Amino acid sequence: MRPSIRPATPAELATLVALDADACRLYAQVDLHIDFPADHPFAVAERASWLRSLELGRGFLAVDDAGTSLGFAALDFVDGAPYLDQLSVRMESMRRGIGRALLARAIDWARDHGDALWLNTYDHLPWNRPFYENEGFEVVPPSAWGAGMASTVETQRQVLPRPELRVVMRRHL
Repeated sequence: MRPSIRPATPAELATLVALDADACRLYAQVDLHIDFPADHPFAVAERASWLRSLELGRGFLAVDDAGTSLGFAALDFVDGAPYLDQLSVRMESMRRGIGRALLARAIDWARDHGDALWLNTYDHLPWNRPFYENEGFEVVPPSAWGAGMASTVETQRQVLPRPELRVVMRRHL
C-alpha cells in the first residue's frame, strides 16, 4: 500500500492526537508507558505545538485510498533549524512504509527550510534509532546542541519514561 501524504489542517488536530495515542500502545509493549491525561502540561504543550504546525502548513497526514488516517508528521523549528516534532503511525498500519513515506515528506519540507533535519527519540528501541539511522540520521552529542534543543530534551526528560535513553539525531540535507 502506498499512502497519500497531504497537508493536515488545524481541524484535524484530534485525528493527530488519536493517531499518536494509538501509536504509543507500541511503547507500552516494552514497558514505556506514555499515556498522559489530556490536561497534563506535557500533553497540552504537545497539542499546542502540533496545532501550530498545522496552522503554519508544517503538518502532514498519511491517508489510504478510503481516506482513513494512518499516520502523521508534525514539523517545527528548533534553534532556527527544521525539527521533526513528531512522527506517529497507527499500530495496525505499521511496517507498511507509512512512516518512511511521512519521513520522506518531512525531509522534503526540511530541504526548503534548512540544511539539516533534527529530531529526538528513544535510543534503545529497534523501531526508533535504527529506523532513523537507516534514513541517514546520526546521533548528535549534547555539546553540538543549541540552547533550544537542550531545552526541548530537558523538558522531555522531565516527563517521559526512561529519560536517560533519549537521543538527538540529525540528517544533513
